[in-house]
Amino acid sequence: MIYPDEYRYSKTHEWVSLEANLAKIGITDYAQSQLGDIVHVELPEVGTAITQDGLFGSVDSVKAVSDLISPVSGEVVEVNEDLAESPELINEDPHTAGWMIIVKIDEPSELDELMSADQYEEFVEAEA
Repeated sequence: MIYPDEYRYSKTHEWVSLEANLAKIGITDYAQSQLGDIVHVELPEVGTAITQDGLFGSVDSVKAVSDLISPVSGEVVEVNEDLAESPELINEDPHTAGWMIIVKIDEPSELDELMSADQYEEFVEAEA
């Protein structure tokens, strides 16, 4: 599995792509492969405040329902509406088309707690 070097990763298998003070968030390729075919995604509404390590939604797959845990705190400013009709985008392209939400970050220092791509790969290997 390939993890983009410019992203940051959480121990709960979410990724963050940062542009200025906006964080695009989704689940990693590893996470989607463990879940299997994703059939539904529950995401917050625009304007919702989320906190680091707090719940921001859920993913339903053929195997299980899994919580989505936010890697950063902030306000949801955009939701990937395509996932409502095509949740399989998460399986097909988890690091780009399968993004879930964009958050205006409250605490940029929270990003320091996340892993680099290399650290995340090591983490996944140790977890397997």
